Amino acid sequence: PRFPAMASDSGDRHATLKRCLGVLRDARNDSEQFAALLLVTKAVRAGEVDAKTRRQIFDAIGFTFPTRLLTSRQPPAGCPPHTFRALGLTLLACFCTDPELAGHSQILNKIPTFNDILLSPCDPDSTSMVDDVYQCLSAVLATARGPRELVSKGTVSALCQAYLNGGHGSDRALALLVGLLAIAEAKCWQRDAPQLLAVLSKLSGDFLKAEDMTKFELCEVLPHFIPLSPPLTENSQGSECLCRLYKGLADILGSKLSQSQRDPALKLAASLMQACGAEWIPAGSAGSKFLALLVNLACVEVRLTLEEPDPVEVEGKKEVVTACYVLMEMGIQECLREENPLLENRQKMQLMRIMEEAFGAVIFYLRQVKQEELQDPFIFASVRVLGAWMAEETSSLKQEICELLPFLVDYARKLFKEGSPAVSLPQAELASTEGSALPQDALRFLLPGFCHLTAEDKPRDILISKGAPTLLCEYFLQQWEVLTSESTAPATLTSTEMSLQTMCGVFLNLVVTAPDLVRQDKTFSSLMDVLLKSLPLLLPQEHHLVLAANVATLGLMMARILAGSAALQGTQSAKEFFGAAIHFLSQAHTAQANPSSDGVALSPAYVSAWDDIGELWFLGMQALAGCVALFPWLPHAALQARWLQGLSQLLSRVAPASVDFELITAFQAVLVELARASEQCRDVILSHHGMEWANLYGMAALEQCLAEQ
Repeated sequence: PRFPAMASDSGDRHATLKRCLGVLRDARNDSEQFAALLLVTKAVRAGEVDAKTRRQIFDAIGFTFPTRLLTSRQPPAGCPPHTFRALGLTLLACFCTDPELAGHSQILNKIPTFNDILLSPCDPDSTSMVDDVYQCLSAVLATARGPRELVSKGTVSALCQAYLNGGHGSDRALALLVGLLAIAEAKCWQRDAPQLLAVLSKLSGDFLKAEDMTKFELCEVLPHFIPLSPPLTENSQGSECLCRLYKGLADILGSKLSQSQRDPALKLAASLMQACGAEWIPAGSAGSKFLALLVNLACVEVRLTLEEPDPVEVEGKKEVVTACYVLMEMGIQECLREENPLLENRQKMQLMRIMEEAFGAVIFYLRQVKQEELQDPFIFASVRVLGAWMAEETSSLKQEICELLPFLVDYARKLFKEGSPAVSLPQAELASTEGSALPQDALRFLLPGFCHLTAEDKPRDILISKGAPTLLCEYFLQQWEVLTSESTAPATLTSTEMSLQTMCGVFLNLVVTAPDLVRQDKTFSSLMDVLLKSLPLLLPQEHHLVLAANVATLGLMMARILAGSAALQGTQSAKEFFGAAIHFLSQAHTAQANPSSDGVALSPAYVSAWDDIGELWFLGMQALAGCVALFPWLPHAALQARWLQGLSQLLSRVAPASVDFELITAFQAVLVELARASEQCRDVILSHHGMEWANLYGMAALEQCLAEQ
């Protein structure tokens, strides 16, 4: 006989296997090949195949024979219907243990077959097929192309169904879903949201009902099934899941817990906060107590870990402390929320005191950080959460923050210059950012705090001495490029635009409080060049009006200080900037459209943004008035824009009593400077009844200026 039984001795088994491989290569017909194959697959299933032998099996039969087995519908006489299919799957599972073969197109194109087997009824004879399929899918998931192929070929839906059916290997289906969601969350939810929601529904139900260690095990699994988008609050099934998760967490956190039980619960709460804000917590007494408890527990955990940092202990706690940072950041937002607050004022005051102590611990920890630790994502998370505190709470921990400022500036500069990989962000989406490492942007989170601090003498002096203005100028130039690049995703645009607006606030503080710095530091000349070019690009786009207001006002304020610079000597870019600035200032007000009213109204495009730009508009008017005497060509720009005619018509049409004194003062300051600087401007004002309305509005300085020969 050509096919001896597989020997029991290891050496004999390998010799037998070698002979079988020879038969597989030289077989004259299917029955001979099949007989040899039975012995080979028996060895494979027994786990007796090393990497070298596995490669020999593949070299002997390749993918062709397993493919034929998978598609064959005629089993050998007396064998179950799926015999050939089972053999083919065993061979593919064997091949998939080689990472190179697992990513082969011949394996990837079998994914629909794997899915079908998972969804087929599983009798006791076919459990090995299901095990082989899970082995293949796990191997494919670990390859570079695998996750994308699994998502596009419907494996997420198949795994969801396999888990919900609760058949053989359903726990492996859940583990594979966790792996896929970790790599490609957005793509998975985009394609298979209903199926994933059904899994979350089952998991959240099990979580609520469980009264043993399963509850804490589910705390580890559930965060993977809470999508950042689309929000779970958008549909009733998602809202029901959130309700169950809230009740389950309330049960856990209201009990006495060990650390190993508390940590997963805090991480689950943090993932819910990241995805849904505080919307998953119900309003009312129970919800406010739960939120206060969550933030309190987070602060205690941060203090315990960071106040007396043991390097080994901190290393093991970084993940849970990062989750606590998320809860603390939500605590800050909820303490500041005035509309429909979840927390009572008493709770807010208590939490702010508790959070102050926790942020003291964060500062203490950051002051111990060594140079070689700066790449650690936990340092980034610590700086980010401190940035959130500095953005909102400016009075507490001021001395400690001032002492930490040199570190914060150096850290932000290091990350900005190096563009280190983004480990704080969710893992890069499959196709969208593959191969591109986004820089970790610490400055974005520190900017609001820097904006507050540059308004105060001591922290401003520290920031200037550490070169923060130069760093921020460079960052502004980079962010402007990001904003204007066509390929930028809309979500990035929003944060980029916010960063640019906040930087304008920082620079305005420096212009007002440290004009000599602006005059002497060459980086401000570079910034001025960018402002000159950017405003004309921003203004035609209504959705950029707030940023345009910031750029216009900052540019006008800086122009007064840098009036002698070459860029402002009647250059094309300077004229275009001032033309755009005049357009922004002149278009803000109009006569009310209502015939029964005779007052001044905001122009429709400015109404929604006025809370953000009103102060900037008045500051811009004041700055423009200061620029008129410095730039001889500026009155001509005002005449070209026909602003004087438009303003004269507006003031002639409305009732003087309906116009705010502050608005009259702003108009008068610009009109007086233009009339003084230009005979032509004076004539235009006079020809439009300027003396009459100057008298009506009590513009004494303008009246006097117009009366002078």
